Amino acid sequence: MENPVIILGAQLVGTAALEAFLSNDVVVYCLLDDDAKLQNTELNDVPVMGNTQDPELLKLLGKKCEVFVATEDTASRRSLTSMLQTEYSVASVNAIHARASVSEFAWLGHGILVGPNAVITSRTKVGDGCIIGANAVVDVKAQVGDYVQIGAGAILNAEVEVGDNAFIGAGAVVVAGVKIGAKARIGAGSVVVADVPAGQTVFGNPAAKV
Repeated sequence: MENPVIILGAQLVGTAALEAFLSNDVVVYCLLDDDAKLQNTELNDVPVMGNTQDPELLKLLGKKCEVFVATEDTASRRSLTSMLQTEYSVASVNAIHARASVSEFAWLGHGILVGPNAVITSRTKVGDGCIIGANAVVDVKAQVGDYVQIGAGAILNAEVEVGDNAFIGAGAVVVAGVKIGAKARIGAGSVVVADVPAGQTVFGNPAAKV
């Protein structure tokens, strides 16, 4: 990546994104966050300069800087991503840690965060705005929708399908071929052996409706 990056968000997701960029020797120009307490501070020696809609800094996007949207909640990330596309004609780049393994035959959308030692294998598809935690695995032909969060160490086995805005907790295992509906939530450490309907929360081994 030739241009430096501005990260929108300086909390947990922003910290992970910063680490991913720095692991690849990408220059991070600054972070922006709406929490006034974080502004005019530093995160890992990188300045937090203003809020996420600062026009003086956002006007740098496109020609001089890239952008990564790293706010904490999905609704905020969707809103900021839409604003960037509409007002600045830019899309969020991907933040892929240097120690992650991503197949050249995987398809990735925009604005994806991939943590250290995560694995995305051949012929998978990962939609826009996803967060894939450290040591997570997305196996062959798995399909992951937009704005899905996959916790650290979670495993999506071959041909698993995950709908938009779903949440897969840390250490969860989804067996091959299972379908997870949009906005479904899988509890940490669960083993999912059957399809989960949209909007449903499941937990346990085997995972059952909560």
